[in-house]
Amino acid sequence: MTCILLTGSSRGIGAAARTALEARGAKVIGQSTSGEGFGTLAADFRDPQAPRALWDAALEQAGGEIDVVVNNAGLFDPNPIERSDIEWLDAWEDTMRINLTASAQLSRYAVKHWRETGRSGRIVHVASRAGHRGDSPAHWHYAASKGGMLAMHKSIARAYAGENIYSFAITPGFTDTAMAGDYLDSRGGPGLLADIPLGRVAEPEEIARIVEFCAFDAPPSMTGTTIDANGASYVR
Repeated sequence: MTCILLTGSSRGIGAAARTALEARGAKVIGQSTSGEGFGTLAADFRDPQAPRALWDAALEQAGGEIDVVVNNAGLFDPNPIERSDIEWLDAWEDTMRINLTASAQLSRYAVKHWRETGRSGRIVHVASRAGHRGDSPAHWHYAASKGGMLAMHKSIARAYAGENIYSFAITPGFTDTAMAGDYLDSRGGPGLLADIPLGRVAEPEEIARIVEFCAFDAPPSMTGTTIDANGASYVR
């Protein structure tokens, strides 16, 4: 049985991904800040010790073998430049730690685990369109964290492909989740759709299908690939 550690599993893309992965027969160990839900571990990624504790607990729950890590946890709070220096910096650091640093820590633990055991493994990074094209004036930190995730993903893919350790990234645009809902409203709601040729935002289940593909079906030659899912609002 494939064992998958999925962060940010309690809502939105994470919840949809969990459903899709479990439908394929995987054992999914989820993470959320509160730990609510069956098979979900609590980890607050603002704490630099949390990723290590999560990895150790997940590895024990998995019986010593984790096959796939899905880095999906994310923070998307606005951080306008008009804030005080300390408020702006605190929000920057929280977003970086949750969106990028925790993902880096878990990816490192996973790579070390697979190298030590001689096993193949996969990492799926749920990044963002913002990592390519930037975001709003109040979301420098979010765009920077996702751009950093994409650079990390490429580095992992290039470094470890020869050891059967594969890395894939997904860059959704706006997705119909609780995390993005307030932002959509703040940017004009339906007016924002004018920037999306598809005429709508993505559904969590659509992104979940890509997560499932990367976790199970993507051929090894696709390692290092970034898959866009933004309704043609950003094309490369």
